[in-house]
This record gives sequence, structure tokens and C-alpha cells, in this order.
Amino acid sequence: MHLYLHIPFCHHLCPYCGFYKHTPGNLANRAFVDAILAEADRRGASSLAPETVYLGGGTPSLLSPTLLERLLRGLADRFDLSQVAEYTMEANPATYDLEKARLMRGLGVDRISLGVQSFQASVLKTLGRDHSPEDAIAAFQTLRDAGFTNLSLDLMFSIPGQDAALWQADLDQAIALAPEHFSAYNLTYEEDTEFLTKHQKGELDSDEDRDATLFYEAIDRLEAAGYTHYEISNYARPGFESRHNRAYWAGADYLGLGPGAVSTMNGERWKTLPDTAAYVRATRSGIDTRVEIELLTEEDRRLEAVAMRLRTQEGAPLDLLPSPDPVESLIQEGWVVVENDHVRLTRDGKALADPIAGMLV
Repeated sequence: MHLYLHIPFCHHLCPYCGFYKHTPGNLANRAFVDAILAEADRRGASSLAPETVYLGGGTPSLLSPTLLERLLRGLADRFDLSQVAEYTMEANPATYDLEKARLMRGLGVDRISLGVQSFQASVLKTLGRDHSPEDAIAAFQTLRDAGFTNLSLDLMFSIPGQDAALWQADLDQAIALAPEHFSAYNLTYEEDTEFLTKHQKGELDSDEDRDATLFYEAIDRLEAAGYTHYEISNYARPGFESRHNRAYWAGADYLGLGPGAVSTMNGERWKTLPDTAAYVRATRSGIDTRVEIELLTEEDRRLEAVAMRLRTQEGAPLDLLPSPDPVESLIQEGWVVVENDHVRLTRDGKALADPIAGMLV
């Protein structure tokens, strides 16, 4: 199994982000950390040995050094971490200094996913980011200085106002930093976000041709720089693929702790109460924080497996498909190939991953 922690705190709420998050207020405190650890106890942490640990958010690096140490040492006291092969923390520029970065590394974190999104001031302004391009470059170097040898950069493309030249400049700067991994995400308008409201009013555009052009530009430049395009939105140097995300795509069990986290364990899926104050109160009182509990059927699992695995370099096993009929037509279109009993997207098919998955299931 795999372990995920959701840390919902952000200094600044980006208008495009649909994840559960809020400013720290007075909630980023010892009681919050103790609530996560109490939830871990309730979920049977002492009998679990995760293969990966991932702290996401929000902005986990926003926690104070004292709270980070209390949280990570508390996890080590509860879970058997002897089998952990990858320990990731998400971070944003300007949320840590060299001392805190060294603390994170010393507490067992061996991989950082740095939320840069862009190195262009105009694009960062559109995204509502509160760091500068210079902050992002300095933040990356601080992680190297702290001893991190497995770093991932998050980038976004097809942002209103972002043309091919700006995206190429982003890719060039990112490649110059030489991280081990990239995540490159196409901007989508998520529910309950300021960006969606503006899009619906016609203030922010969308353009499928732009999406495809910038998507293929990323493939071309990153592959030419030695990165493997191992999943639709992810690129890595050999051996640095995200083990945690690979587990998600393969349908492995994972336990999510923290307000808003999702878990899938033993055929059951649930979400943790997405309200930090209520979450802390509930754990203090010994109340179950799970909401939206559902039992997954074999068919649920099959549909998810096709959709998720098709996005990967290996593709989806043929035996998961209900019928071979759609595959032949997709092969004729040049969108998929069949290799080693798997159906795999071609270069032309990668931009159509979601609709192709819909045809196959």
C-alpha cells in the first residue's frame, strides 16, 4: 500500500486550483498535526508498511519546521517505513530556506515536487502565483544545496495569453535546471474555482489547437533533452519515474490522511472530511472522519484500470477490454498500437487519451 497526506494550507489561493485548500489562519498548528497522527492510528498504521509516502496539498512545505518534524517523526513512530522506496513532498518557492530544506531531507524526504508552473512573469501573474521567476530558480538551487538528488518541476501550459514562444522559454529554462522529473499539465477549468467562473463569462479562453500544439512541443523538447514521456503529463530521466503516481495508475491500494484526502483500501473508497476545523474536532473526539464511502465493484476497477493505464507508456492490458472491436478502428486511425498484449497510445493518440479511453470501455 501507499500513503498520502493532504496538507491544505496555502499562503495564497491560486484561482485555477480545485483541490481543497485554504490559508493557514490559526489552523496550521500542533492540533492539526496531532489530528493526522490520530487518524493514522485509527486506520491501523501500526500494521501498515507503505511502499511510498507523498505529502501533497496545498503546500506541505508551508508547515513550520517544528510542525514538519512533529508530523514526520510521528509517522515514523506509527508506520513501518522500512519498505519506503520514495518519500515525496510538494513544495512551492518562497516557502522554505536552506535550513528547512535540510530538515526535510534529514527527516527522510528524498524527493521534492516543486510547483513552479511557469518561469514567465506574465504567465505567473495570470495564474495568480505569488512567486517570481527568480524565486523559482533560487528555490530549486536551495533544494540541490540541501542534498536533494531527485527533484520534479511542475509546469502548466495552454494558459490564456501564453503563446508558443512563452511555453518554449519555460521549457528551455526548466531543462537548463536539469531536474530528474517533470510534470507538465494542460490547464483545465475546475469546478468551484475563480478561473471557471471567468471562463464561463468569456474572460478566459480555451483552445484545443493551442492545447495540442503546446502538448507536442513539450514532448519534443523534453524527449530531445533525454526525458522519457512515461505518462501523459509526466516525464522522467530513466529510473526517476514517480513510484507513488505509478502506484495510482496501476490501481494499488493507498491510504489518504488529512482533510480532503481520498483513500482506496481493500475494495473500499472514501474521502476524509474536507473541513480542517471540523476534521480536527472529530479526530479529537474519536469520530470517524470518513465521508462519501463506497464499495468498488470489479467493473468499477476495470473501467478505472483502462482509463488510468492507457495514459502510461506501457498502455492497458488487452484482457481488461470488453471487446477487441474498438481497437481495430483505433489502430486504423493511427491512435493506438498493440504490443505485448497491451494497447498503447501512439504519439498522435496521446492528445486524445480521454476520448480514446471512453471508446475502449
